[in-house]
Amino acid sequence: MSRGDQIERQWRIMQILLSSRYGKTVKELAERFECSPRTVYRDLEALQLAGFPVYNDRVEGANRWLLMDTAKHRVPIPFSYAELMALYFSRDLLKVFRNTVFYDAMDSLFEKITATLTPAAIDYLERVRETLHASLRPSTAYTPCREIIARLNEAAVERTSVEMDYYTMSRKDETRRTVDPYRLCFLNGSFYLIGFCHLRQDIRTFALDRISNLELTDRRFTVPGDFQMEDFLKSSFVVHRGEPQRIRIRFDADAAGYIREKIWHESQRITDETNGGIVLEFDVAGTEEIKYWIRSWGYHAEVLEPPSLRDEMREELKAALERYGSSMKNRPSRTEGVAPDPDKP
Repeated sequence: MSRGDQIERQWRIMQILLSSRYGKTVKELAERFECSPRTVYRDLEALQLAGFPVYNDRVEGANRWLLMDTAKHRVPIPFSYAELMALYFSRDLLKVFRNTVFYDAMDSLFEKITATLTPAAIDYLERVRETLHASLRPSTAYTPCREIIARLNEAAVERTSVEMDYYTMSRKDETRRTVDPYRLCFLNGSFYLIGFCHLRQDIRTFALDRISNLELTDRRFTVPGDFQMEDFLKSSFVVHRGEPQRIRIRFDADAAGYIREKIWHESQRITDETNGGIVLEFDVAGTEEIKYWIRSWGYHAEVLEPPSLRDEMREELKAALERYGSSMKNRPSRTEGVAPDPDKP
């Protein structure tokens, strides 16, 4: 049995004891985890050595193991130990927000919680953390946006409008905007601001790394009662909005397995083909965002609908072929491998 299995079982024992009013016997725990009583005794001893207040007592004629009630008050906020373990593990996930106000606040919280624990308990939590690894990678360096993120977060909380310069990539120009910041969101490795733009008189999405010269105003606003982030982004492939349209893409047999293993959009549907390939279809707003994703699959993907997107992809591929000066004779065979998964390093 691996060290990771032991840590996981000990974690689950803690959760069971936390939720059990009268505790558990060693026999009950052994049956629960399908292991020997000796293994359970070793786990309980390891928890005690780590500083957790696990003890045994005679309850209703049976020798039961319990967790002291005081354990629930060992930290300055009402976390159970199982919740504390989960929070401690999530520290790796929060690294994606490094150099932002969010990471600083969470890092401060971790320090305060850690200060209340014994060295043995901290060592145990570190071992729990080492058995699991989770990582999110930002697609943008947010150190230059640190102040903008902090100000926008303050404005969103206080319901205060902001004035800012925003660079629109498609038009290659910068405009001064007054915006009511409804939400900050983190999608596909990037921060976005969702808010009402007074210039466009509509709710718009702004990439934070294209915001500059941001200032808070004295103007207060109210978020409409019917505004819901889930509904706002429902038809988006990432963040772009608009009228949903049907997208159909054929993937060959080499790429089919990679496509099947993920949910790319909540409206997706997959149809099998006799040659091992599949047809993926969904209803999304606009085609600009999805074009980048389709390109990442190379010749393994073929747009079927809408005709306008198929034509755009054909013209782009022709232009790329001309730029490289390649001939179709050099095209790799369909058995030489699949294009790299765009969501994998």
